[in-house]
Amino acid sequence: MNFLAHIYLSGDDELIRIGNFMADGIRGHDYLQYHPNIQKGVVLHRAIDTFTDAHPIFRKSKHRLHDKYGHYSGVIIDIFYDHFLAKNWSIYSNDSLEDVARVFYDSLQVNYAVLTERTKGIMPYMIARNWLVSYATLDGLAMILFQMDHRTKNRVDMHLSINELKEFYREFEEEFTSFFEELRAHCQQKLAAL
Repeated sequence: MNFLAHIYLSGDDELIRIGNFMADGIRGHDYLQYHPNIQKGVVLHRAIDTFTDAHPIFRKSKHRLHDKYGHYSGVIIDIFYDHFLAKNWSIYSNDSLEDVARVFYDSLQVNYAVLTERTKGIMPYMIARNWLVSYATLDGLAMILFQMDHRTKNRVDMHLSINELKEFYREFEEEFTSFFEELRAHCQQKLAAL
């Protein structure tokens, strides 16, 4: 899952959300130097990634792209799945996506001192281009995929995967919907145990 799903699956605690959001930039046991709720966010992020990578539905989606995009097919599916979450946001939340995004961006700014350098580096672009809301449209998604190409030095032309998304849109959306219900239940259990 990508940024939006990780934030959503963190529940309402601001620091758990921040920990989950910036977990990719925290190696090994380095997370133990952070506030306990940021630690919980990092642990939750890792649990989400482990669950996702091993799940047969996610693997089915990823397989559809693997021949063309190789290692990056999983990254692309993470982004596609965030698209379906954003597009169908009202099914999953009573708060508007715009409000949730604004609150999260404000939270990043208020907690700037505890953010990883990697998070501080992407934060201005994320806020300026409103990535979390941009996931909801195909144009926004195309922009995000183009930016991912830039970050990965155009290794596989991820932006072209918008064509596969359009071609298999129904299949990807159905896979996301089934998978996400299982992931939500998994995260609720994980959060309760933390």
